[in-house]
Amino acid sequence: MNKGELVDKVSSEAGVTKKTADEVLTAVLDAIVETVAAGEKVTLVGFGSFEPRLRKARDGRNPKTTETMTIPETVVPAFAAGKQFKKKVSDNIVEIKPRLEK
Repeated sequence: MNKGELVDKVSSEAGVTKKTADEVLTAVLDAIVETVAAGEKVTLVGFGSFEPRLRKARDGRNPKTTETMTIPETVVPAFAAGKQFKKKVSDNIVEIKPRLEK
């Protein structure tokens, strides 16, 4: 599902226009990005949490030259699914598994 398909689904489920659904979805995503970029955590109970995480420096290899190099530490966005989200996905394993095996 892409953003346009998500907007269509939100529009029909919430009974609002596609334009309104797009504006709200964009505002929510922007708020999450801005909050996580500011170093804070966003928790949506039953869905999950978005947070910044520190990825430590590590050794890597340049694939072109095979030369070893140090990849510097960086902060990356992370998502952890909530309990209800995990359960819903797990309960649908029979439907999902064939699509994942392709």
